[in-house]
Amino acid sequence: MKKRILYVEDDPNLAFATKDNLEEFDYEVVHAIDGAQALDFFTKEHFDICVLDIMLPKMDGFTLAEKIRNADSQVPILFLTARALQEDKLKGLRLGADDYITKPFSIEELKLRIEVFLRRSKSDAPLVVKPGSNHIGKYTFDFQKLTLTINGTNQSLTFREAEVLKYMAERTDQVIRRDELLKAIWGDDDYFMGRSLDVFISRLRKYLSADPDIRIDNVHGVGFRIRW
Repeated sequence: MKKRILYVEDDPNLAFATKDNLEEFDYEVVHAIDGAQALDFFTKEHFDICVLDIMLPKMDGFTLAEKIRNADSQVPILFLTARALQEDKLKGLRLGADDYITKPFSIEELKLRIEVFLRRSKSDAPLVVKPGSNHIGKYTFDFQKLTLTINGTNQSLTFREAEVLKYMAERTDQVIRRDELLKAIWGDDDYFMGRSLDVFISRLRKYLSADPDIRIDNVHGVGFRIRW
């Protein structure tokens, strides 16, 4: 079955070109022209990834992303936006978005980003987790299902959150350099990605707070270390 993309863009020319190109890559693309229509589509249909503009009529992309994330904690959300302000990008990440592409963008870049997020659902992609990384303190970490479980309570993770946690859990008690972690997960270590990494680390600390023995330490000027 084709992977289904919810694509939200109010610029008709850009939307037509992007939808047409993505369909050439064998995706099924459902295009919404505003945030309200997108939310209606999302509540009635299944999508494998959401690609959202921010400046939208009727409901902006931030509000839409928050509503999508409240309804589904795991579907990847990718912002495709002309807004380059760092605080706007960080706001989106705090609302549960997984990544950003800033306009103007290439279709090839968009395609590659989408492929990264959809890769986890391929049945022919085996799960590779080093011994011990599926147990983090008192938590059970299921990378494939994107969940953390403790005392019968499940915490769902986004794909990016799970990737960051998996990378760190496989290197328990090691100091992980910030640039190493950024390049391993995002393939980049620029200023914005560094700020976004801090957002993800903050989220993971919150998710792991039920076990007081787990610590994610900042190693000043170097990076991070997880231990329990």
